[in-house]
Amino acid sequence: MSPNFKAIPLILIGVLLNALAQICLKKGLQAAGGLQVEMGSLIRVILQPWVLAGLLCYAVSVVVWLGALSLVDVNYAYPFLALGFIANALLARAFLAEVIPPMRWVALVIIVVGVGLQAWSGKGN
Repeated sequence: MSPNFKAIPLILIGVLLNALAQICLKKGLQAAGGLQVEMGSLIRVILQPWVLAGLLCYAVSVVVWLGALSLVDVNYAYPFLALGFIANALLARAFLAEVIPPMRWVALVIIVVGVGLQAWSGKGN
C-alpha cells in the first residue's frame, strides 16, 4: 500500500477534527454569551466546556496531522485542508442551523473537484 493511500485516513480525520473544533468554539461562544474585551469574559469563554472541547479537537488534529506528514510530502497533504470548508459547512448546518446559500454549495463542489484532482495526481504526474 502506498504512503499516499495510508495517509489519506489520517489527513481526513485531521480535517474533520479541525472543522469540529470550529463548531465547538462557536457553540462555546454562544453558551458563554459572546466575548467581550475584558479579562472576566475571556476566562469565562476559555473555561466553557464547548471551547475546551474545541481546543482539544485542535490539539488532537495536530497530532493526527503530524502522523500524516510523516507518511507524505506536505505539498500532497496540505491541499486536503480545503476539505475543511465542506466539513465545516455541513457541520455548521447540522449543529448550528446555519444557512448555506446555493452559490456557496457551487463553490464547495468546485473545492471537492480540485482536491480530488490533486489527490489522484500522485508523485510525478
